[in-house]
Amino acid sequence: MNDLINVVDWSRGQFALTAMYHWLFVPLTLGLSVIVAVMETIYYRTRSERWLAITKFWMTLFGVNFAIGVATGIILEFEFGSNWSNYSWFVGDIFGAPLAIEGLLAFFMESTFIAVMFFGWKKVSPGFHLTATWLTAAGASISALWILVANAWMQYPVGMKFDPEQMRNVMDNFGAVVFSPVAIHKFLHAVFSGWTLAGVFVIGVSCWFLLRKRNADMARSSIKVGGCIGLAGIIMTLWSGDGSAVDVARVQPMKLAAMEGLYEGSCGQKIIAFGILNPDKTPQNDEDPYLLDISIPYGLSFLATHNPHAFVPGINDLINGVALTEAGDTVRTMSFAERIAQGRRAHEALRAFDSASAQGDTVAMNRASAELHENYASFGYGYLESPYEAVPPVDITFYAFHTMVLIGGYLFLFMILAVWAACKRPGWLKNKLVIWIGMLTVPLVWVCSEAGWVTAEVGRQPWIIQDIMPCKAAVSDISAGDVQLTFWMFAAVFTAFLAAEVCIMLRCISRGSKKDYSSSND
Repeated sequence: MNDLINVVDWSRGQFALTAMYHWLFVPLTLGLSVIVAVMETIYYRTRSERWLAITKFWMTLFGVNFAIGVATGIILEFEFGSNWSNYSWFVGDIFGAPLAIEGLLAFFMESTFIAVMFFGWKKVSPGFHLTATWLTAAGASISALWILVANAWMQYPVGMKFDPEQMRNVMDNFGAVVFSPVAIHKFLHAVFSGWTLAGVFVIGVSCWFLLRKRNADMARSSIKVGGCIGLAGIIMTLWSGDGSAVDVARVQPMKLAAMEGLYEGSCGQKIIAFGILNPDKTPQNDEDPYLLDISIPYGLSFLATHNPHAFVPGINDLINGVALTEAGDTVRTMSFAERIAQGRRAHEALRAFDSASAQGDTVAMNRASAELHENYASFGYGYLESPYEAVPPVDITFYAFHTMVLIGGYLFLFMILAVWAACKRPGWLKNKLVIWIGMLTVPLVWVCSEAGWVTAEVGRQPWIIQDIMPCKAAVSDISAGDVQLTFWMFAAVFTAFLAAEVCIMLRCISRGSKKDYSSSND
């Protein structure tokens, strides 16, 4: 048992390591591809050699980031087979479909047109080259779509049924998987947050040019484009984040409770604007959950349901199966203990079906199948030893969520001021304080992006498939030592990848700052 726990923990750690490294590169690819396409569109319309040079500069940085992102992404997908083979068997027919489409359609689309984008300047017409650049940007977003459809299905499994004869889940509604509201909001949130991150990146690099007093006109032009794309991105990120919050409240209420450190829910629930958790608080004791909190009345109820008076359940409410109406009346739902019992009945029915199948007893098979499907909604709970196992790490989820929200609010104001300065107050861009704020915002936007990913993934623990399969039932039959070895190998390789990208980008930026962008046909 201890070895199993070690395998689960190290496998989760390895996947988290890979995903977080990969997520360093993905948002910049999504956003920078659009910014480059907009810049090339300006060049195409103006035929300005200055805009051609600006486009090629940012295109080079995009290419470096794209290459490293592909390398880490491929390893991430292989881990489903190496570390999570039980999961791959259990739902491979469903989860594998979006990944296959991503590989066959989006990745080949990107790889085809990115070749034209980088090497076709003098080999194809300007119009065809511009089309290739936009198709590369579209391919990056389409690739993200299918990856996020697969991830959203893990958060909200729909469009499937369990086939006891195969002992696995099979897809029965492809449309439900693709057009799940969770998938749509997750895709929009990821793509538009990528626009925001890339906008900040372009502004930050341009501010470095301004600080060094090199290519100031090029830097200001880049800030205008990056700022406008970034502002559009942060506005759409906030909008899609609102939709995601409603989805989480509806299909993952325990994640929402962990995001707020909420143990006892209420109608008209406040939201924590800033807080410090009490490290001694657990679902089993009566201690105050916060050492310090600054809250907004009715905020969480409005965020979760768009109704400021709605009931939002806390961790203990969900564990005990207790809810309240707006009038304050108690409503009983299924407790986690009852769901564990229901899940174990589903397991027993599956074993009975397998035994009856071996004996060729169709009557017993039909009876067991009916009982299995009746209890299947809680199938994953049958693996749990205690209701408290279904509570995610509250501290990590809480701090990651609030870090994302606080930095996201700052980025909204930053983008407004950046666009205003570039378009209406260019004199501000000569102020060293403004320039340093632009540069220092670059690491902040990556912290915000990673915090959002941590919130989404840690907040759904212990589930690899919500309510259907916990992580401990999904791992491969391998030793903890093997996973530890590959963990440190991947950590070393990914760190080397990141260091290589940073060094190459810094060299490209330094070289680009010395180039003359002043020539223009305007």
